[in-house]
Amino acid sequence: MRAAFDALGDWTAHVGGGQDPAADAADDAHPPGHRHLRAVFISDLHLGTPGCQAEALLDFLKHHPSDHLYLVGDIVDGWQLRRRWFWPQAHNDVVQKLLRRARKGCRVVFVPGNHDEFARAFVGHSFGGIEVAEDTVHTTADGRTLWVTHGDYFDGVIQCAKWLAYVGDNLYEFTLKLNRYLNTLRARMGLPYWSLSAYLKGKVKKALNYVTDFEVAVAAEARRRGHGGVVCGHIHRAEMREIDGTLYCNDGDWVESRTALVEHMDGRLELVQWHAPAPQRAASPVAAEATV
Repeated sequence: MRAAFDALGDWTAHVGGGQDPAADAADDAHPPGHRHLRAVFISDLHLGTPGCQAEALLDFLKHHPSDHLYLVGDIVDGWQLRRRWFWPQAHNDVVQKLLRRARKGCRVVFVPGNHDEFARAFVGHSFGGIEVAEDTVHTTADGRTLWVTHGDYFDGVIQCAKWLAYVGDNLYEFTLKLNRYLNTLRARMGLPYWSLSAYLKGKVKKALNYVTDFEVAVAAEARRRGHGGVVCGHIHRAEMREIDGTLYCNDGDWVESRTALVEHMDGRLELVQWHAPAPQRAASPVAAEATV
C-alpha cells in the first residue's frame, strides 16, 4: 500500500510539473467578465479517453475561479486506460490546472468514482494539496448542507453486475466515437454540436426509469443522513430539483454536456453549461429553473 501511495504521489508531481511561476501567473490572469464563485462542482471528466472535452474544461475553469472545487468522481478513466493508454497534453494541462488551484489557496476535494476507484485506496491522504475523500459535506453560504458523493454506490449494475457495466462502458465509448464523426460532419455543414448518446438515452424508457430510480435513491440517502441536499455525478445527466423535500443536484459531465454546478457567493446554486463558440466563450444556465 505504501509503495502504491508513493507511486501515485510521484505521478501527481510529474503531471503537476512542479511550481511554475509563469503558469501560476497565467492562472491568476482571469479574463474579463469572469465570475469568482464560492464553490464549483464538476464530475465525469473521464481524463484518459478521447471523449473528454479537456480544452473546454480548461476554458471553463479559467473563467470560473472559486474558493472550493469539488471533483465528484470519474475524473480519470482507469477502466479505459487499462485497455489503451491515451493521455494527450490537454489532459495533462487539466491535472496541472487542478494542482495549481490547490496551490493558490482553493480547497480542492476529490471524491473518487467507479472509473477512478483505484484512488479510494488513498482516502484521507492529500496529493499536491488535493484532498481525497470517500464523500464529503459542503455547507453553502446560506447554511444548507449538501452531501457530495459520486453516486455509483446507488447503481445496481455497478454493485451487482460489474461485468455488465464494463460491457456498457465499451458500447458507450463506441457511441461517443460515432458521435465525434457525426459532429465533424455536422460542423462542416455549419450545424451545432448534437449528442447521439444523450438522444438515445432519452428515447429508451428503461434508461429513463433507471435515471429516475437513481435520483430518488441518492436523494433519500442524503435525507436519511440529515442533509438538505446532495451533489453527485455518475449518470452524465445534469439536473437540479427537489425530491420529497431534498435538493438533488447532478453536475453532469465533461464528455457530452460540458456542465457544472456552481455556488455563488450568496449561496445561490446554479447549473451552467459551457458553450465554446469561436472566438468568444460563454456560460449559460442549463435551464431557466435550474437556479436555486
